[in-house]
Parts: sequence; structure tokens; C-alpha cells
Amino acid sequence: MTMTSLPESLIATLPGDCYTDPDIFRLEQERIFESMWFCVVRSSELARPGAFKTVEVGRESILVTRSRDHSVRAFFNVCRHRGAKLCTEESGEVKRAFQCPYHAWTYDLQGKLIAAPNLTKMPDVGRTEYGLVNVHVREWLGYVWVCLADDPPSFEEDVIGDVVARLGDVAMIDQYGIADLEVGKRIVYDVKANWKLIIENFMECYHCATIHPELTEVLPEFADGYAAQYFVGHGAEFGADVKGFTVDGSEGLDRIPTVSADRQYFAVTVRPQVFINLVPDHVIFHRMYPVAADRTIVECDWLYLKEVVDSGKDVSRSVELFDRVNRQDFDACERCQPAMSSRLYAKGGVLVPSEHHIGAFHSWIHARLGTRQPQ
Repeated sequence: MTMTSLPESLIATLPGDCYTDPDIFRLEQERIFESMWFCVVRSSELARPGAFKTVEVGRESILVTRSRDHSVRAFFNVCRHRGAKLCTEESGEVKRAFQCPYHAWTYDLQGKLIAAPNLTKMPDVGRTEYGLVNVHVREWLGYVWVCLADDPPSFEEDVIGDVVARLGDVAMIDQYGIADLEVGKRIVYDVKANWKLIIENFMECYHCATIHPELTEVLPEFADGYAAQYFVGHGAEFGADVKGFTVDGSEGLDRIPTVSADRQYFAVTVRPQVFINLVPDHVIFHRMYPVAADRTIVECDWLYLKEVVDSGKDVSRSVELFDRVNRQDFDACERCQPAMSSRLYAKGGVLVPSEHHIGAFHSWIHARLGTRQPQ
């Protein structure tokens, strides 16, 4: 049976080469990751002026730092002289300036060129014109988001809009006070799979009964195969005997006091690379960094009330639940990745009715890349 003669219950996925072709991945880097708002750093990691992180966004290295006025700034991590990478460390702190290790061109925390050998003999060299090149920055939910586009899209429409489309309004996520929570645990996963496979997996629950026994014990409705993301504003209910969002259903930690949904789980996808999971006592925040057509780094933060983290309370049972979910999901994605290059998958696979909403994600991919969607 060809993909042009599918029964009404099934719709086609993307073809296999969308998950393997380096040229398609380069197009995604250009038209998605380097053109949209991309979440890079937890704001608290830039606690003091001079603190910095370097991150890969698409094909570019980006330097994110906090300036002396306490605002967050981001720059292309490229010296304006000969193109040397300015900062090679993943993170660190400088006192007042960034100095290129090649020829000592030096830039302040606002990106202005402030010193270089023999610079005083070059009065025609503009200190701002030859300063670091800025990247657009926003802070939201306690994270730093950057956009490499010269003319960035609306943050309100693209980023906040994805949250509103899932939850119904922005007030729902505001209840969780995510910016004021603290990181209780961070786990970084190196996933040998295409980033779209990871998103597709997160968006559906047709697989939940098969590979997530712990999750379906806590959220029994997931065993029916319909993901919470399928319905606007819907939160999956905890099981009758479940006391908290933990690996064994036992009591969780101190509940976020402003949250009204006391026994529900909400999941949100913010395109192109963020997942947000909301439960009464913590928030699980995923950031994906696609590094190749078949490899994605996923950084996952478990966020709790400040007093929970400061007190040293044991968060392991809540961490263990979603760590298991992550590993189960990523194993499934890695199981799929090799078959994406199979001749059998050249025209793709199929989506059953509970997965049909993934078709909208595929349409979005075609629209971003300017490619033609098969009829």
C-alpha cells in the first residue's frame, strides 16, 4: 500500500530523509534554529555581571553574559579582528571584559571594543562598529531566549503563543512562578536521534502504555493513548491512590502555593526546542540542542521552590520518575533513528488518530523550510 492510498484512520509522517539528510538539517539550522527564538540558559546561571555561558545555536556559537547594568546580553562568539572564537569555555566569569586569546582585542560586557594592541594609532576604527555583534535577547520563565535573526519574530506570538495555544491563557503558566523556582537537579542526555523524533514522541501518548509503566501508574489516563497535549487546557489527572508526581506515587515536595491544579499534569511544547512539564510541586523544563541530523543534546532541569532546594530535601523520587520517562523515550527515538534511512521508510510511516495532531507539526516543518508537503 502506498502513502497515497491510506485509509482515513491513518495519515503519513514526514519521509525518512527528513530525519537523516545533512542538507535538510542545514536548512533547519538556517530557517528554524537560527531564525526563531531559541532557549539557551537558565537566568540564575548568570547571577553576577561578567558571568557567561557559550551555547551552540544552529551553526553559530553564541556568548551570553550579564552586563554591569544587570541586563542579559548575547553576542556572536567571534572576535571582529580575525574571527577567532572569543570564549572557548562553556561557562565562566570575567571581571570587566572579554579578551580574544589570539591578538588581545578586548570587549566590555556591552560588547564595545575597548582595547587592542596599537588601537590608539587607529583612530578611524569605531569602538562600537568593531565591537561584538549583538544577538536579540529576551528573559521569560527564568530562562534566556535568543534570536539570531536580524529582524526577530514576535516573542509574544511565537513563544508565549505556543504556551497559550496549549494551556488556553498565559495566566495558567504564570501560576507556577517558574522564574522564581530553583534548579534542584539537571541531567544532560546525549540522544542519538533526530530532534523531530524527540518532539513527535513528546507530543503523543500512543506509546505510553507500552514503554512508560511508571508514568501510567501515576497518570492512568495516559494508558488510553491520548496525550494531554491533544486537548487545549487539559491536565492529566493523578491516579486515585497517587499522592504525588513521584516514581512510586508517594507524597511529593512542598506544593507551589499559587498553583490551582492540585492533582494534574500539563505538558507544553514550545517550538522549536522546549518542553515544559507542570505538576503541583515542581516544573520539568527540557531544552534541546540539535547538533546533527542524528544527534540531539537534551538538557533537563527539575525546578522546585527555593526553600525546597535550600533545605536540601530529597528530590530523588520526583527526579527519578521523569528521568525514567526521558530514558524510555530517548531509547525509543534511538530505536527509530536507524530505520529512517531504510528504503522501507523512504516515504515515511503513518500516524493513527490519537497522533493526528503531529501532522500539524509536520505541516509547520514544511512551511518553515519552504518544502512541499506530499498530498
